[in-house]
Amino acid sequence: MNPVWPDLSGRIEDRLHRLPIRVYYEDTDFSGIVYHANYLKFAERGRSDFLRLAGVHHTDLFDGDDPIAFAIHRMEMDFLKPARIDDRLEVHTRYVRASGARIEAEQTIWRLDAEGAPEEELWRAQVFAAVLDKAGRPRRLPAPVREALAPLVASRGKEE
Repeated sequence: MNPVWPDLSGRIEDRLHRLPIRVYYEDTDFSGIVYHANYLKFAERGRSDFLRLAGVHHTDLFDGDDPIAFAIHRMEMDFLKPARIDDRLEVHTRYVRASGARIEAEQTIWRLDAEGAPEEELWRAQVFAAVLDKAGRPRRLPAPVREALAPLVASRGKEE
């Protein structure tokens, strides 16, 4: 964790990763509503920062002796309510499986109230990723990655 910006990568509490996001003009369409593809970007940041806090770094995985990467192969999502310019959001990420050649996450994006508490669920998704080698073939999660994630993987349906 970076001591200068301790929450830059969010935080993990009870196996739930929370990443604060501010909606900027660049995130919106002409009407001031978040463009739908940007929810995917927010969610990617949540998954990546969860892994980073767990000690799993994408660059280390791909630059190591036996390179691997994660590739999303399926995603189911629901857009529930729009986020708007200047909203304070929080991306919630919970990994629910990390075994074999698969890793799965449940994610939601919430609008925060004035006190910073989740107020309205705006978006939700189930994310299914495959572990691939440099040639694009499925690979098992390396033991150090499985061990780093094991205490953080939660059972399904534990979101707020």
